[in-house]
Amino acid sequence: MPSSMVVLKVHEKSISGEIQLPLGELQSAIGMGVDDHSERLVERLGDTLRHYLMAHIRPRSFDGKAWTVTLGKMWVTEDKTNRATGDYRELIVMFSMVPPEHYDLRNFYFDYDVILHQVASHQILVNIKEDWQQGLISEDSTLQQIGVIALDVPTGKIPVFQVSLQQGSIWQGFKNMVVLGIDHIAEGTDHILFILTLLLPAMLMVEDKKWGAYKGLKLSVLTLLKIVTAFTIGHSLTLLLGASQWLNLPVKPIEVCIAITILISAIHAFKPIYPKREVLLAGSFGLIHGMAFAETLTNLELSVKQMVLSILGFNIGIELMQLCIILVIFPLLLLLSQTRYYIIFRQIGAVVMIIMAIGWMVERIIE
Repeated sequence: MPSSMVVLKVHEKSISGEIQLPLGELQSAIGMGVDDHSERLVERLGDTLRHYLMAHIRPRSFDGKAWTVTLGKMWVTEDKTNRATGDYRELIVMFSMVPPEHYDLRNFYFDYDVILHQVASHQILVNIKEDWQQGLISEDSTLQQIGVIALDVPTGKIPVFQVSLQQGSIWQGFKNMVVLGIDHIAEGTDHILFILTLLLPAMLMVEDKKWGAYKGLKLSVLTLLKIVTAFTIGHSLTLLLGASQWLNLPVKPIEVCIAITILISAIHAFKPIYPKREVLLAGSFGLIHGMAFAETLTNLELSVKQMVLSILGFNIGIELMQLCIILVIFPLLLLLSQTRYYIIFRQIGAVVMIIMAIGWMVERIIE
């Protein structure tokens, strides 16, 4: 039969979580005629369910002092499929636990027997989804299972589950955010292509409203530094504002705008449409990309200290990955731009990026 699942997020001073309860097993446990397919289950039995859950979720410190438990939103999922039992639904319950003041957050007894106290064959899988100090964040799709709560058959009792998490550190959490920033760029094709569109014309002069000859090493490097610096300042600003919740915009329009920035930059790489304004545009486009970067951090429930370190580490990771891309690509473009083949290379590259940007834009609009 389907198991229950408890998914925990470890914060600096509290633990929040999500409980996933199969409705069929919950019906057996509470002894009520719960309809497995009822959309109005929470509305009809909300208070009863809350009283039941509070009676069977009893975290406490090792010396027996009870933690404070708060139940949040509850809802019923769509049908899920189990090969053995067929379709079923789950009741999802959000909750939080706060230890007594000055007590260890990472070591406690999780006295939990929802459903299991009546359904002896039931199992409860306990997982960690977010633990910033251990470098585990909810951006990851994998869960870290820390144990299973089940009936001890020989004694006929349900053992109290002991949670003992490894002690993490601020440094480990910070390092993970740097890696997350690196991965975000490495896995973000749109951000990589945007950087490449900025690099394509960076070493060329504008002649008669067209891209002309190679401008020389010194001017090319200087132009590159100005563009990259402007883009960095732009995305760093909105990353800070967005991750701090001072600026909160819908995701979809931001994703569409990112595709537009790539489209405009690609058109400019084909034929200059804003000559001598590349630095200003790079900074402006950086503001848009920074809002997308911030979306990764806004979903994390972090303390102020952790958020500050996360913003710093994430931004460092972004810059390191961008620097790696530039160090690999820009020297090659410098050499190629001094040949007669570069005009063909640049135009083909720009056209390909224009097509991809239009495709992304349409896809994100119709989603």
